[in-house]
Amino acid sequence: MGYPFTLEEESRGMVQKVVELCSFEKLSNLEVNKTGKYDLMDKFEIENRSFFRKGTVGDWKNYLTPEMAARFDQISEQKWKASGLSFNVTSS
Repeated sequence: MGYPFTLEEESRGMVQKVVELCSFEKLSNLEVNKTGKYDLMDKFEIENRSFFRKGTVGDWKNYLTPEMAARFDQISEQKWKASGLSFNVTSS
């Protein structure tokens, strides 16, 4: 991070390879993420697959209240403000 790809790396397709290796599809289908477990302070065991969701548009409504979503939007907008990105979110 913080270092651009060289022209040689780009011409060899390295950018696309990194994108593919980091894709949701690739990561969620790794065997460790399907069957592995994460120990939380040696008290709780969480299955790694719990960290991946379906990725269905609007599915957040099944997990977050409108208040939680508004707070998430507020925090996200504050954190990304310096980047120059703007959030023009409309409710659906």
